[in-house]
Amino acid sequence: MNAVGCASTGNLAAATSAHAARAGLPCYIFVPKGVEKEKLSHALSYGARLVVVDGTYDEANWLAARFAEEYNIGIVNVNIRPYYVEGSKTLAYEICEQLGWRTPDHIIIPMASGALLNAVDKGLRELKTIGLIDGEVRISGVQPDGCSPIVSAYRENREFIKPVREINTIAFSLAIGNPGDGVYALKTIKRTKGVAITVSDREILEAIRDLARIEGLFVEPGAAVTVAGLKNMIEEGLIDRDEEVVCLLTGSGLKTPTIIQEYSVQPVPIKPSIDELSKILEVESIA
Repeated sequence: MNAVGCASTGNLAAATSAHAARAGLPCYIFVPKGVEKEKLSHALSYGARLVVVDGTYDEANWLAARFAEEYNIGIVNVNIRPYYVEGSKTLAYEICEQLGWRTPDHIIIPMASGALLNAVDKGLRELKTIGLIDGEVRISGVQPDGCSPIVSAYRENREFIKPVREINTIAFSLAIGNPGDGVYALKTIKRTKGVAITVSDREILEAIRDLARIEGLFVEPGAAVTVAGLKNMIEEGLIDRDEEVVCLLTGSGLKTPTIIQEYSVQPVPIKPSIDELSKILEVESIA
């Protein structure tokens, strides 16, 4: 293989493009139509060849797989996927290291293909095998209402995933209707006594706002689902208030500014005059 690439809804595209540039390898990125322009710009800046498929992520992924077969290209989340998982599992290492080599009670993870959830579980099991940690960790997954094939299987107690054809969510990075690792994510959630839930677009936006204003963290919709999910789990009695919970925030809000700006407090336009300053007080209701 003398070139690499990936199928992506945006974030993996940037990472793959960056590493390909560093290695001096040609890079081919397959994305579905509709990916945020900021994410496309991120990948393009590294010199990747961007292929925008007029279809869904699942169709882009299918074409990337065919491309790998036809031209002997290393597609990181297809024919060299094991290495991709090995990188993702190090999230579990970081969590435990930062907690002084102990585990939290619960980890909440955003789900698209389900691969990240399984990778974190793999990392935890490895650490336990070599004796660096002990105890059990509940692992839960969250998907947006508009694309939740894994959660649907969990709720209906199915052992298989029904693909979602109609996708409608602002969490575009999680919009994978036919998740390749969905069955395994389902098994991991059940084995660890976690749960799988959905959150609405409104709840996602509220989580973005709360994270920014309370914690100073600006995240994209696909990351905010975990905090929105945590809130719902507490309200539904699925998590005790004294549990130590880690929510994975997997993407910066700088990648999706347009979506977030539409739901933010709008700027106050004023003329360069002292008299205009009263408009600020009127808008903020602090006069």
